Amino acid sequence: MPNPYAEAGVDTAAGDLAVELMKSAVSATHNASVLGGVGGFAGLYDVSFLKDFSRPLLATSTDGVGTKVAIAQAIDKHDTIGQDLVGMVVDDIVVVGAKPMFMTDYIACGRVVPARIADIVAGIARGCADTGTALVGGETAEHPGLLGPDDYDVAGAAVGAVEASSQLGAHLVEDGDVVVAIASSGLHSNGFSLVRHILGQRGVGYTDSLPEFGGLVGEALLEPTRLYTTPLLSLLDAFPGAVHSLSHVTGGGIAANLARVLPVGSWVEVDRATWEPLPVFRVLAEMAGTPIEDTEGTWNLGIGMFAVVAASRADEVIASLGAAGMASWSVGAVSTSSRALDGFEQGAKGVDGGAVRLTGAYAG
Repeated sequence: MPNPYAEAGVDTAAGDLAVELMKSAVSATHNASVLGGVGGFAGLYDVSFLKDFSRPLLATSTDGVGTKVAIAQAIDKHDTIGQDLVGMVVDDIVVVGAKPMFMTDYIACGRVVPARIADIVAGIARGCADTGTALVGGETAEHPGLLGPDDYDVAGAAVGAVEASSQLGAHLVEDGDVVVAIASSGLHSNGFSLVRHILGQRGVGYTDSLPEFGGLVGEALLEPTRLYTTPLLSLLDAFPGAVHSLSHVTGGGIAANLARVLPVGSWVEVDRATWEPLPVFRVLAEMAGTPIEDTEGTWNLGIGMFAVVAASRADEVIASLGAAGMASWSVGAVSTSSRALDGFEQGAKGVDGGAVRLTGAYAG
């Protein structure tokens, strides 16, 4: 008997197969707090432990991966995009000091290819496992006619919890606090519209192999987003009170994201000489024919997170992060002294925060 829905381009059988292929990866993220299995209408998570909090705060975040998915599609490699999604969502939750509890995902595609969807979700599941986050639900939607057969987009949302007295933020930042940079793994998942524009202008394809990219261009650009949640939560437990605020360097670049977690009236000069941008950033800037400084508002240039810490604890924080495999270093200090702020980035994304500018020349 004809299936009108299949004739319209929606293959529910393929969707069911995709769920079967991803089931074991998703189930591996579940802990004792997860009720039920894969495939329910809603995910259930037992939050009885919140009764032990004096004042529990829920933290939530939602995001996508942006146009980085176009590169995954171009070279038919889909097993790392999921980690990017977790990084963009879950690492925003740890910024306020919260421990992530659970996450859900959404994949919209032009055509369900079960193995492809399973690869994407397996990547999400690995990222969730790495950050102690349960993947409790998701949705794969087929949109024929709106998206091409091999096109897709991904998004997700997560929820965490923090005791109110342990919340991090600008309200804790003090004069003299040290700003510690934590290294990124590469571009992470921001600024890919600029990346794609530069490569398009130069006629460079994602399947091209170029020595300056260390091989296949697309594979170099798909370097997964580094996940910071687990080492940062360990740091917060090991050194209570040492970290005052955290900033996830995503869209908007270096100065704007740091400014969001500083109090109004404070300022920081970030010293470029304290680090050397990763090679991928220099290669792309050279291809664009622009100074690398002009990309500071778009790319992370090698800094994935900032931690604003008490000056007396900075050395041990840096040592602890290093022991956890997270290269980190001091880039400047917070000041509340009065000064002209010409050339500073002041607040961002609706936040009336502090002021930040980058100074000097990059190392290397």
